Amino acid sequence: MSHKTTVVIGASDNPDRYAYKAIISLTNKGHLVYAEGQRKGIINDAIPISIDRKPYKDIDTVTLYVGAKNQPNWYEYILSLKPKRIIFNPGTENEELMQLAHNNHIETIEACTLVMLSIDNY
Repeated sequence: MSHKTTVVIGASDNPDRYAYKAIISLTNKGHLVYAEGQRKGIINDAIPISIDRKPYKDIDTVTLYVGAKNQPNWYEYILSLKPKRIIFNPGTENEELMQLAHNNHIETIEACTLVMLSIDNY
């Protein structure tokens, strides 16, 4: 299995949130994870949540945990990362961002990161 550097948009330090669970699962599967969110925090005493929209390099995947109505202010940042793909988790589907991604040669997937990881299809 190849490891995929992933940026989680909408990261949360709340263990009940799916973004938190995805970050733990990604890390447990050996993927390098960067967490970007609305509030600073730390996940599992190891992964800081940034609010600075850092210019990470060599990103394979952006996985979204921000609803469509709150995504427009993330568009420029997401596209600037030049990921190979964007995963739209349930509840984050957004035709406008999908079109922008396609225009920038970025694959889009409507799927659940947690399910993909659980069946080794990430």
